[in-house]
Amino acid sequence: MIEVRNLTKRYGDTLAVDDLSFSVEPGKVTGFLGPNGAGKTTTMRMILGLDRPTKGSVTVHGTPFDQLDWPMRAVGALLDAKAIHGGRSARSHLLCLAQANNLARRRVDEVLEIVGMEEVAGKRSKDFSLGMGQRLGIAAALLGDPDILMFDEPVNGLDPDGILWIRNLMKALAAEGRTVFVSSHLMSEMENTADRLIVIGRGKLIADCTVKEFITAHSRQKVRVRTPQPELLAKLAASAGGTIRDNGDGVMVVQGLGPSQVGDLAFENGIRLHELAPAHASLEAAFMELTASSVQFHASVPADADRTPAYAGKAT
Repeated sequence: MIEVRNLTKRYGDTLAVDDLSFSVEPGKVTGFLGPNGAGKTTTMRMILGLDRPTKGSVTVHGTPFDQLDWPMRAVGALLDAKAIHGGRSARSHLLCLAQANNLARRRVDEVLEIVGMEEVAGKRSKDFSLGMGQRLGIAAALLGDPDILMFDEPVNGLDPDGILWIRNLMKALAAEGRTVFVSSHLMSEMENTADRLIVIGRGKLIADCTVKEFITAHSRQKVRVRTPQPELLAKLAASAGGTIRDNGDGVMVVQGLGPSQVGDLAFENGIRLHELAPAHASLEAAFMELTASSVQFHASVPADADRTPAYAGKAT
């Protein structure tokens, strides 16, 4: 288990982590989410003793990381897959780590097999693709057969097959009773992988719950509608407080109104409906809704870009 208590980190005048408290429990994949600059990597570095907190504490299995006798046997981490000597082969890199942590040589071959790198074990790491470097970093995290695993953006550079592999690996590790803590910006992957979520914004905790609870609590109602009279229904829905988006496939999505409200509007105005159903609420939409005020960096929108959904603002 990882326990974070009142963790605070300042860099000069910048408050990177602000009185943060949470626990990461075994037997689950816990997703660690937040916009860029939210303090996720800083928090993970403090868990691993790489940065010293300004205030507060963090422990793994009740002990600060720097006081563990054999850290790699307790915690395996991938924070930067590029933190490898480019002249070393994959096997040499892992063997060096194994010897420094008093691990058996056979464990090197075991983890190379787990990540699918047996055929390139003798190849120098500087010649690896981004995805292969990522697999080597994951192998290093698994080397000590630890109870706690921490991954920062583990799918970077992986192809679809590799993404499916790491997703299943994290689930399998959690099913064995291990603590799996993973940071990612890919909401679709977190929705498919994580059991629980820790969400932070500007260094502060803003959510600690299951994925289902998070989506339910932070998603606005959406309804899929298909009708031969889309413009009329859109005007009526907008007048009733809804926001309308045209999916481009003959289907509109009405946000902010429920199916019964949209159905009543159509019935009362003689509008024929070919489809009316609740739209799937996604983790991405819920995350964007919750963290909108916590985003530190906003990209500009081109002057000729369409800033409004189709039909929006057409109510009379």
